[in-house]
Parts: sequence; C-alpha cells; structure tokens
Amino acid sequence: MTPYEALENSFRDISHLLHVSAVLYWDEATMMPLGGGSARANAMAALAGILHERITAPEIGDLLDQARSSADDLGVWERANLHQMERTWSQNTALPHELVKAIQLAATTCEQTWRACRPSEDWTTVLPKLESLFKLQREVAEYMGEQQGLAPYDALLDSYEEGLRANFVDETFADLKAFLPGFLEKVLERQAQKPPLPLPGPFPLNQQEQLGLKLVQTLGFDFEHGRLDVSHHPFCGGVPDDTRITTRYTEDDFLHALMGSLHETGHALYQQGLPAQWREQPVGEALGMAIHESQSLLMEMQVCRGRSFLNYAAGAVREAFGASADDPVWSGENLHRHYTRVERGYIRVDADEVTYPLHIILRYEIEKQLFSGQLELRDLPDAWDEGMKSLLGLSTAGNLKDGVMQDVHWFGGLFGYFPSYTLGAITAAQLFATARREIDGLSDSIERGDFTPLVGWLRSHVHGQGRLMNADVLVRNVTGEPLTTAAFKSHLQARYLPD
Repeated sequence: MTPYEALENSFRDISHLLHVSAVLYWDEATMMPLGGGSARANAMAALAGILHERITAPEIGDLLDQARSSADDLGVWERANLHQMERTWSQNTALPHELVKAIQLAATTCEQTWRACRPSEDWTTVLPKLESLFKLQREVAEYMGEQQGLAPYDALLDSYEEGLRANFVDETFADLKAFLPGFLEKVLERQAQKPPLPLPGPFPLNQQEQLGLKLVQTLGFDFEHGRLDVSHHPFCGGVPDDTRITTRYTEDDFLHALMGSLHETGHALYQQGLPAQWREQPVGEALGMAIHESQSLLMEMQVCRGRSFLNYAAGAVREAFGASADDPVWSGENLHRHYTRVERGYIRVDADEVTYPLHIILRYEIEKQLFSGQLELRDLPDAWDEGMKSLLGLSTAGNLKDGVMQDVHWFGGLFGYFPSYTLGAITAAQLFATARREIDGLSDSIERGDFTPLVGWLRSHVHGQGRLMNADVLVRNVTGEPLTTAAFKSHLQARYLPD
C-alpha cells in the first residue's frame, strides 16, 4: 500500500465518524428530549476529541510527507484530494486537543441555552454562555491565523470558503451597500401600486407538510437517501447518502415554510450530487459554504420565486388547500407577487432577496467589530439596534427575539459564516444566468415541473466537481468570469424594476 492509499483509508474512517457527528446534531435539533441536552453535549465533545486525535495523529503527518514527495505520480483528483487532506490536517494541528473538546462542549451548551432563552428574550441567561464560547472561538481564530499567516477573522472566513478574505467581502458588500438602499426605495414605491391578494388561512400543518414533500420531490430530492423533518431553525445536514433537511411550520402562513423547504432542498441536491466515487474523501465534500449557499439560493431565489416555477406550483398549492383554479387569489401570478414582495423586516430568514444582503452586512460588520475588540458581547443588543436603524430603518430596541437573538449561528459558534449567504446569492445569480444561456427551453421545463435539465447541468458543472478546485476557479470555469455583483444586480433589476 502506498502512503497515499494509506491516507485514503484513514480519511475514509474519519468520514464515517463525521457521519455519526452529523446525525447526532440532526437528532439534537429534531428529536432529542429536552433532558438529554447535557449528556448530548458531553457526547459530542468526546466525539470531537476522537476526531481531532484521528486527524492529527503523527502517522498522518508522516504519510502526508511521503505522499507529497510522489504527488507527480497521482491523478488530478488524487492530487486535489491530497491537498484537501493537508488542509484538514493543517487546520486541526493548529488547535490544542483540549481546546477542540472545550469549544464543542461550549457550542452545544450555548446553542441549547439559546433555544430555551430566545422565546422569552432571556439575554441575561444566555450572555455568559455566549461570552465563554466567543472567548474559545477567538482562541481558535488566533491559532489558525498564526498557522496560516492570516489575521484571525480571515482564518475563520477561510475555514468556510478556502481563499476567502475580508478585503474581498469588504469590497463586495460596499458595492451592495451603495446600490441596495436606493433600489429598495424604488421597489417599495412600485409595489405599493399593486399589492398581492391576501391568502386566506389557516393552513393546516399536515396539508403544508404534504405540499412541501411533493414539491421537494419535484426538485429532485432523493427520499430513499434523505428525509424532511421539523426543527427550531431550518437546516440541511447528514451526508450524501443520508441527507437530513428540516423546516418549520405555522398555521397562519404556508409561504415561508414552503420556501424554507425548497431552500434546504437546494442544499440537499448539492449534497446528494457530490461525486459518488469520492464521497468518503475530503475532495468529495462540498466545496465551501458560499458555494453551498449558492445552490440553495439558486433553487429558492432564482428558480422557485420565479414566474415559471410558481405557475407550476400553483396547481399543487390549490390541491393542497382545496382551492378553486378560477380564484385569482391562488393563481401563479398572485403567488409570484407574494414571493417577490419586498419589505423592511426584522427577520433574516424571512427577508426578501432585496433586503436580505442588508441583514448580512449588519452581521458581518458586527463580527468584524467583535474580533477587532471594538465591540463587547454585552453591547450587542445596542449595536444591533443601531445597525438595523442605519441599514433598514427599523429599531430592535426591547425586541431581542427579533434582534440579536434571532439567529442560531453565533450561539452555535459559527463566526465567519454569515458572509457566505450573500456571496452565495451573488454566485447563484451568476451561475443561473449561465444556465439559462446554455440550457435550451429551461423556463418551459421548469414550468412543467421538470427539473431534470437544470439539476443535470448543476450536477455536471458544480455538484460533481466536489473540491477538485477552489470556488474562484469553479466560478470562472463555469461562467467565464470572476465573481462580481453584476449578474445579481441585473437579476434584481429584471425581476423588481423591469422596463
């Protein structure tokens, strides 16, 4: 057995442990009884420690040295896999073993506390947990930054998207920050002239669930290798052959739950479409979170909020709720008005695609202040309120549930993740513009509920590429140009302010 083959065996075992970790997280978010929290936190911390020991074992380092010396004998995929093995090893060896276990325990405990405290806006109880977690996360960022020669926050960005740096995010977000406020005002003025017709509820949860299952399957989700459940915060987890997606329902509104399910299906299609022959190796994993978010937002924003899909989906919606085909309330046109309705709102996950980047810019600017030491965690509610007033003209003073406590990310230790959402939206627009040019009759196939051409194109150009190349190269290869905001802004203009 060559050193490279020995590495493949080791990383195959590591992938199986990561599978266990993913399902444990899914179970905690969907099925675990409340009293199991402490035991689950300890179990996940122990598993994180085992994974860290396996990845940082001295023999892995020795094998990497040996495999590197004969890399010229490897194929393209094998060389890319070796690079990803080295990246994984480098990231993990940068961190002390006890810190890895400590941060997993702190993250699980803090997230559980957040779930319990958010409904009552109990900031006082969750703040100490968040402070402990952030202190550890800062240590992680510093260790990783030192190892890679990066600023701590850049090291976090890089952990979610290889090669991503704050200066690129700064430039991209500055462009959007200059464009969106004026554009938003024009859209609000235009839409005020023709609001959507109200949808009469309530919408029974079982009927919403059946509607969601039908449309999720229409997009191409493989239920033999996945499932759809309910959680406090929608997510996609698991592994390609065991994919778990979640949503959440309310009886007075089916629109958000349905689109949340379709958003997570975009993630799941990417996961289920990763290269089968490399699924137990690092090169067979998803490329990064900006690309992952591009796949969910391509499906949700570019496709499922478009006229073609909503003309198709209107029939399934009417069938689910027993509505008449002659009633304009249930037409594809009225659903389109609802799903492209722009308004200033407090909640990121419910935001339209015009205001959504402003929510992300708020979180990004706060994160940078936290890591630079300009802002303390105890001052987050006030900083959030000021940012919301500046970017969206809304105040969250005295409204922590819809303010700083609305997202799970920081309370789960995911600092540096938020930029991925808007970078994903920009990438989605650029990819879908290319798909429309290259796939004949794409709009017609979507209006028939036939996603085979689109998913096939994505499998070939994105999903099946795994981590063969970084995101910048992938986007250039597929679209013929580097990532810019041009396609995203053109998309918004065409959808919301057409000539």
